[in-house]
Amino acid sequence: MASAKELSDFLQGVQAKSFKRTVFATRDEEAALDIVQDSMMKLAEKYSGHEVNELPLLFTRILQNTTLDWFRRQKTQNTWISLFSALKGGSKDSFDESEQSDPLDFLESNQENTGSEGGETQLERKQLIEMLEIAVSKLPSRQREAFLMRYWDDLDISETAKLMGCSEGSVKTHCSRAASSLAEALKKQGFKL
Repeated sequence: MASAKELSDFLQGVQAKSFKRTVFATRDEEAALDIVQDSMMKLAEKYSGHEVNELPLLFTRILQNTTLDWFRRQKTQNTWISLFSALKGGSKDSFDESEQSDPLDFLESNQENTGSEGGETQLERKQLIEMLEIAVSKLPSRQREAFLMRYWDDLDISETAKLMGCSEGSVKTHCSRAASSLAEALKKQGFKL
């Protein structure tokens, strides 16, 4: 059974990654923050009695389900807004991506190696991260989900397949296609891989 400190340490360790991952899915920072907080609360309330090594898979599943619940609520809410807007003769406000800020602003930066790098190297790294962020956000949802679980959350193929509810072969296919799309996007931006 996980102690309170182990649970707290685990949640602190996954907080930033989970937020960023949820921002990729929802494209809404406020909603992503709510989803991650709700997921953490659910884990602490319902699954704190589990072993520490079980927490990563449990939390990933809770985060997925909470995100899906958010999408379902959005779909229902948007349906009602559209219906009422049609009745009133008004139009529904459109989603404006230009109002969205960069999710990197919310993450702590890793300053370990940047002190010895020149300004040009730091700028290139920042540009590469920004391009990757954009490219990852444009991936189809299943590819993005598989890619982030495998390479962001460091889950193995069988864990990813179990969480996604698909075969291991599908996970490999999704990851391969995602990596290929990301490489192509970076090549178009002038990065040599």
